[in-house]
Amino acid sequence: MKAIPTKLSGVLVLEPKIYGDTRGFFFESYNTATLRDLLERDYTFVQDNHSHSTKDVLRGLHYQIQHPQGKLVRVGRGHIFDVVVDIRKTSPTFGQWGGFHLSEDNHLELWIPPGFAHGFVVLSNEADLLYKTTDYYSPLHERCIIWNDPTIGIDWPIDFSPIISAKDALGVPFPCAEVFVD
Repeated sequence: MKAIPTKLSGVLVLEPKIYGDTRGFFFESYNTATLRDLLERDYTFVQDNHSHSTKDVLRGLHYQIQHPQGKLVRVGRGHIFDVVVDIRKTSPTFGQWGGFHLSEDNHLELWIPPGFAHGFVVLSNEADLLYKTTDYYSPLHERCIIWNDPTIGIDWPIDFSPIISAKDALGVPFPCAEVFVD
């Protein structure tokens, strides 16, 4: 597996080695020792999540003010534009965002350290997002930044009004009082 640094401190695009032939393909999507070497730190994953969404659905930008989650994200089916926003107050990239095309065709994975807000929009007819987290989901501590916040200025690759949940429609502007303090 190859790690590709991004402009955001600590965020990595991971490119697995694909073994393919006429029967299909195989790749190792997770290996504790490999990830530890790439991240130069040991993370314990405590939860696996599977999110299925249809075209034009936008989820996020979610984070937890306590029990922040590091995430190892990949797409099993479809194509998404995945977005992360650095909300670590002491980070050199605080308030900056990064966007990444993840798909079943490119097999890329994204390592998102604790302290980032996360969201995505589905660009294919359907998409299955699979991700591991370093801490448990904590509804009491979950927060949401509004997806189209003008201060962050995310350039979503869409020309439509996305489908969002009622909860995400109540997202707050950035910077909000409850961002992650590292």
